[in-house]
Amino acid sequence: MLTATAANLAALGRPLWPVPSLTPERLERHYPAESWRVAWLGDRPVGAFALIPEDPLFWPEAAPGEARYLHKLGVHPDAQGRRLASLLLEEARRETRVAGAPFLRLDTAAGRPKLRALYEAAGFRAVDEQHVRGFHVVRYELSV
Repeated sequence: MLTATAANLAALGRPLWPVPSLTPERLERHYPAESWRVAWLGDRPVGAFALIPEDPLFWPEAAPGEARYLHKLGVHPDAQGRRLASLLLEEARRETRVAGAPFLRLDTAAGRPKLRALYEAAGFRAVDEQHVRGFHVVRYELSV
């Protein structure tokens, strides 16, 4: 599902994730199997995200337990335009609240206006901009 999303974005001239970085082995290094949430349409995965309890790379100053961190939000190209990304964000918010963390956080490339608009429409506020391992990102936070 994520490789289809990444390949589609690259074909549109808006690459997000390198397709070779999306193998199960590489993803497992940062996002263990239990962190993944997958949306299904029948027997097809159509959306996904990882939700992790800490993110020392992008949020090194964060205290343990103060947030959940969303990564790799993606919607299969065949399922786009159905508000699925908004529903996935709402599920991440719900799980963060149930876990007792006051914030849901994420980061995105600063030059992605559509993604930024999606997050801002969902209630996230831009905290700051950072340079992390050569990437210029905006860090977002949502009170849950």
